[in-house]
Amino acid sequence: MAYFSAIGEVFPIEELTNILGFQPTETYKKGDEIDRPGAPMFRKETDWTFSTGYQESFDIHNQLAVILRQLASKTAVLKDFKEEHTIDYLLMVVISVEDNQFPAMYLPSDVISFTHSIGAEIHFDLYHA
Repeated sequence: MAYFSAIGEVFPIEELTNILGFQPTETYKKGDEIDRPGAPMFRKETDWTFSTGYQESFDIHNQLAVILRQLASKTAVLKDFKEEHTIDYLLMVVISVEDNQFPAMYLPSDVISFTHSIGAEIHFDLYHA
């Protein structure tokens, strides 16, 4: 799975959706209650996320390409929105390894260039099933 997130204290998630021109996979606002059993917990930040969801793949670029297809032409508006609202961008790759079959893990220049241009961080989570 790969996902792109805009994360910040408080920012207008509806405005980000409108300027990007597509719906996020998930959003929440600072102060929203987290749906879980036990004592109530509340979100500490606002988040707008677009995700591929989990997909079987042996090359992480397959998922990263989906994210880039949606966002690569939006570099200028993402940079402007970030400056206006003091948010951070994150490109996350989540890998769930099954039967010791690891995918190819590399970052092609288009991914590096895009994330650098908007000031995004790239993170990896690796889980062994």
